[in-house]
Amino acid sequence: MTLDEQRLDRFARHIVLPEIGGAGQVALADKHLVLVGLGGIGSPALQYLAAAGIGRLTLVDDDKVDASNLQRQTLYNERDIGYGKATCAKRWVKLFDPALEVEISDRRIDAERAATLVQGADLVLDGTDNFATRLAVSDACVKAGVPLLSAAVGRFQGQVGAFAGHLPDEACYRCFVGDAFDADDCDTCAEDGMLGAMAGWVATFAALHAIRVLLDGSSAYGDPQWSRVNLLDGMKPGMRQFTIAKDPECKGCG
Repeated sequence: MTLDEQRLDRFARHIVLPEIGGAGQVALADKHLVLVGLGGIGSPALQYLAAAGIGRLTLVDDDKVDASNLQRQTLYNERDIGYGKATCAKRWVKLFDPALEVEISDRRIDAERAATLVQGADLVLDGTDNFATRLAVSDACVKAGVPLLSAAVGRFQGQVGAFAGHLPDEACYRCFVGDAFDADDCDTCAEDGMLGAMAGWVATFAALHAIRVLLDGSSAYGDPQWSRVNLLDGMKPGMRQFTIAKDPECKGCG
């Protein structure tokens, strides 16, 4: 694949970075990313993923835009209220960059549907808000041999971790959280509150990390950092990182 003059101009600020360069930009144009969840994380993350020139995007969310979303879900505006997030997100991407290939799924994810959605992807970015969905996506990624970038946020805290449980020595998301959360019982930001800018910080960090994963083997910036979780603290503020060990008894990847 080569980039025409218009695409070269559009991504010039990437291409002049030695860590990315023309080879890295071409690599991004050839990648397929599945974004699960188009809310507080997925919404702003999508803006930077599309801006990075990732060639194919699959957008997954069964929810509709609500007025309370606008405080942090920067992709939407008041005219989107009441409409499906996946449809609104696709429209935004096609207006922003018509050259990108966009598919959507607006049905709720279960284990069977997750397996279909992740098949053949280069990376899955999960920003959903319940553990049942997260674990279904993680298990599907392990079975399909697809890496997973998991991002979560609440109040003033966030986390972003990269998992490749299909690899012999790397943990999956289930190794991280265990089996206790298979039920659909996660706390929500409606109950706990959420600083909008905190969601944006986690989302943009997740988009940054997604680019690193996708460029692994194609440019100097590529560094997936498998099995490592980054904690983002919006109160101090600050960040720290820790490593998750693969659980040999994990029912997802063990």
